[in-house]
Amino acid sequence: MSTHASSTPLLRVHSVSKSYGHHVALQSASFDLWPGEVLAVVGESGSGKTTLLNTIAARSRPDQGRVEFAVRDVGLQDIYAMSQAQQRLLARTDWGFVHQNPADGLRMDVSAGANVGERLMGLGHRHYGKLRATAADWLERVEIDANRIDDTPQMFSGGMRQRLQIARNLVTQPRLVFMDEPTSGLDVSVQARLLDLLRQLNRHMQLAVVIVTHDLAVARLLAHRMVVMHRGSVVESGLTDQLLDDPQHPYTQLLVSSVLQP
Repeated sequence: MSTHASSTPLLRVHSVSKSYGHHVALQSASFDLWPGEVLAVVGESGSGKTTLLNTIAARSRPDQGRVEFAVRDVGLQDIYAMSQAQQRLLARTDWGFVHQNPADGLRMDVSAGANVGERLMGLGHRHYGKLRATAADWLERVEIDANRIDDTPQMFSGGMRQRLQIARNLVTQPRLVFMDEPTSGLDVSVQARLLDLLRQLNRHMQLAVVIVTHDLAVARLLAHRMVVMHRGSVVESGLTDQLLDDPQHPYTQLLVSSVLQP
C-alpha cells in the first residue's frame, strides 16, 4: 500500500474540463496522485475516462484547469506551460503510456529488443552491447524469454505484446505510467498474469500508475484509490476497498451491484 512519505503529490489535477463541440466530455475533474500510488479511473463507456487520461498525459489540452507534475529538482509544474520539447522529454523519461491495443504502443515491424532499446536510444544511449543486455534483462522481467529478443511483436501473442509494451515503457525507470484498459481483450488467465506482474512492478519500482478500466476486479486488485466517472464528472473517489465495499453515490452503487453480485 502506498504511503505519502512525500509532502508533495507527484501529479495534481485541478478542475480539468474538456468539451468537443456541444458535448461536455470532462467536467471539473480534480485529484492528487502520490509517488508509488496506483489510481484506477472507472466508469462505463462514454463516462470520460479516456478523455481524462489524455488530458493528464499531455495528449489533449484541456479547455480549463491545470495539470501539474512534480518535475525532478524543480517541483510541481503545469505541464501545459511547458514547451513541446519539455513535454516530449517527460514522455520519454519520467512518464510511460501503455495503450489498450499493444500495436498502438509498439513498432510491430522491428524486434522486441529494438522496441525496448528505442527509448534508451532516444536519451542518447548508443552502446549496442549495453542496449541489448538491458533489453534482454527487461524481457526477462516481464516474463518474456530473452531468446525472443530478435523476434518482432507480430510473432507474439496478445499477452506477450502487452508485456513487451510495458517493458518498453519501464526501461527508462519512469515515475508515472498511464494505462488505458491494459487488460482488455486478454483472456482471464493472461489477465491474471499481467495484473500480478503490474503489482510486482509497482511495488519494486515505487511506480505511480493511473489506470483506466471498466473492470472493477482489475481496480480492486491493483489500485490503492479509485475515482468513479459518470457523464464526464468524477462522482465519487476514495480508497478502493472502502469504495467498492461501501459505495456512497447512487451511480457507484449501481456500478458495484451490477458487477460484484455473488
